[in-house]
Amino acid sequence: MSIVTLGLIQGTTFASQAESLARHEALIRDAAGKGAQIICLQELFNIPYFCTRQDTALFDLAEPMPGPTTDRLAVLAKELGVVIIVPLFEKRGPGLYHNTVAVLDADGSFLGKYRKMHIPQDPGFEEKFYFTPGDLGYKVWDTKFGRIGVLICWDQWYPEAARLTALAGAQILFYPTAIGWLSSEKAELGSAQHCAWETVQRGHAVANGCYVAAVNRTGFQDDTEFWGQSFVANPYGEIVAKGSVEHEEVVIVTCNLQAVEDFRRIWPFFRDRRIDTYAPLTKRYLDE
Repeated sequence: MSIVTLGLIQGTTFASQAESLARHEALIRDAAGKGAQIICLQELFNIPYFCTRQDTALFDLAEPMPGPTTDRLAVLAKELGVVIIVPLFEKRGPGLYHNTVAVLDADGSFLGKYRKMHIPQDPGFEEKFYFTPGDLGYKVWDTKFGRIGVLICWDQWYPEAARLTALAGAQILFYPTAIGWLSSEKAELGSAQHCAWETVQRGHAVANGCYVAAVNRTGFQDDTEFWGQSFVANPYGEIVAKGSVEHEEVVIVTCNLQAVEDFRRIWPFFRDRRIDTYAPLTKRYLDE
């Protein structure tokens, strides 16, 4: 299948997990009704972005994967005949938690999961306290509607993650995200921060000759204003669809996967990679 329609669910925060799940189910139905075949939710979609502080009680928000949320959304995926990308707070075992995405195929099957590899630690983003770094590697899945890879938020800044996922055959890279402005920084750095976030991901699309879909949260959480602006970039890095800053919405965009093959034929970056020179990339820093 060369033509696929994506649905990016740019959601916000709700008072309870039950309310959030019900609202996002409605948004998934809305996206499917508009023709979406692969639907991606934002990072930690069914709970507040709780990493603004360190509190051991917040580990209670986590759940197993597969588990109750993926089971419920698998039924919905099968009913609607759509692929759903489901980002959740995973409880792996006692005291062991991950920031994880499940991929549900259009028949409701659980294709697998990806655990966030790069974990940030910044004011308002206290993620190292909560999340163990991923240990499943960089994953791709053959869904009914195309071969996709999923990375999560802070992974967006790492070209190595995009490259390895694309080298495994991903035609579309999805980045469920929860990123925004701190009130103390927005006036001075807000525009530059957003520019950097958008630009680096557009660069991943170009360097790997694939589509990139970034699905961000909107609204407020404590001192963070999530900047929304979910978008899809084509293999040339052009933004072909983009959401607003402040509104919950469903961003619908149709992608031609033949463009991935066509782009890689005329700009064969994979062919020309000098893999014999890249061993130093496995070092932390080249100071010796």
